Amino acid sequence: MSEIALLDQTVQWLEEAPISGQTLDDKVRQLLQSEYLRKLGQFHRADMVLSCKYGLDFRQFMAQRVVEKKHYCWEVETDAMDWETAISGIQTIERRLSVLREA
Repeated sequence: MSEIALLDQTVQWLEEAPISGQTLDDKVRQLLQSEYLRKLGQFHRADMVLSCKYGLDFRQFMAQRVVEKKHYCWEVETDAMDWETAISGIQTIERRLSVLREA
């Protein structure tokens, strides 16, 4: 396993931070988990907003070729890309959280 050097000030901030965990490693893992959960929430919100906007889930949106039906308009194209990013992000973050929690 590799070791990483932190600045003394960073170590002090981690030691004083109101984060659960005894060791600095525990605290860093808790920070990572919190950040993953924050990002997961953003991705889920994007998915929910777009699902409500189109009245479909992402699979239905793609299967019904909504972008094509809307003549590739900029808004729908952008929504499709944002939605695909959110769906992919949800899957990635959930995998990373699972690995982090198992470690």
